[in-house]
Order: sequence, then C-alpha cells, then structure tokens
Amino acid sequence: MESFEQLKRLVAEAEEDIRKAEGGNKAAGTRARSTMQEIKQAAQDVRQKILELRDGGSAG
Repeated sequence: MESFEQLKRLVAEAEEDIRKAEGGNKAAGTRARSTMQEIKQAAQDVRQKILELRDGGSAG
C-alpha cells in the first residue's frame, strides 16, 4: 500500500530532526513538528484506505 510506504518514509525522515531537537536545536524542532503534521495526515490516509478495503469487500 503506497500510503503506508509514505508513512514509513516520513517517520524515518523525522528521526534525525527529532534527535537534534532533543539536543536543543530549535530549527530541528520546527522541522520535526512540521514533519509530525505530515505523519498525522499520512496516518489518516492509511486509515482511510484500510476502511475502503474493508467496506469495498476487497481482501487486499
């Protein structure tokens, strides 16, 4: 599922900025928060695709 692959990619991309933010890097914190919003939307997309599969009767 393409949506799930995108979600995994976003999480991997956020990792470095989150670590930098923990070290006190404010710019990395801003980037991490932005990426977390993208992750939230990507997770919602995956959820929606799963519901579509269920409701459509497809056993993907």
